[in-house]
Amino acid sequence: MKILIIEDEYNLADAISSMLKTQKYDVRIEVDGENGLEEALTDIYDLIILDVMLPRKNGFEILKELKNEKINSKIIMLTAKTTIDDKMIGFNNGADDYLTKPFHMDELMARVNVQLRKNNNISYDIIELGDLTLNIKSMELSNKFGNQKVKIIGKEFQLLELLMNNANRVMEKEQLFVKIWGYDTECDINSLEAYISFIRKKLKLIRSEVNLKAIRNMGYILEVKDEEIKN
Repeated sequence: MKILIIEDEYNLADAISSMLKTQKYDVRIEVDGENGLEEALTDIYDLIILDVMLPRKNGFEILKELKNEKINSKIIMLTAKTTIDDKMIGFNNGADDYLTKPFHMDELMARVNVQLRKNNNISYDIIELGDLTLNIKSMELSNKFGNQKVKIIGKEFQLLELLMNNANRVMEKEQLFVKIWGYDTECDINSLEAYISFIRKKLKLIRSEVNLKAIRNMGYILEVKDEEIKN
């Protein structure tokens, strides 16, 4: 899972990053509000740890723009201010959690884990979309209106899970690639296209009516008939 830290106190950001990496999270740091917003708008992060007081653009401004752009990342805000008014501004603009400095690292870690469990529906074993059922535990993809089912694992599973959780929404190629393979991979975009082909074959094998469609010069969409497509 990917986490973005937008925090201008680099020593604090680095300490948070080091803690998160021990839990195998993929972490990126931005110390500037403008750059942080630009990175957050890629919508590849599962969670953003966002400081309020930042150079060039503050955390409340970033939060508002992310919500206006319908970015899916969970957001935990950090601030040195302790007033209820500041917390209410954050929550009213869509923050998922709020932590006041100074804080204990274990508390932040616990809050991160809570938000990521919510974000990824870890407490649920099944994702359903149209006639598709994806079993998270058994890693089986099936047609719920028939007996057809097939095993789906590894990157193929991760990619399909991501697409099902963003159904009827166009996902950019670069966004999908970085979300699944990460920034430091030696693979190229052809790997994504190969796995898209694998998933299409699985959908055909179980005779699903859900369509994995390529959108020219943009990316892919997992499309359910008669449902509204989101951009």
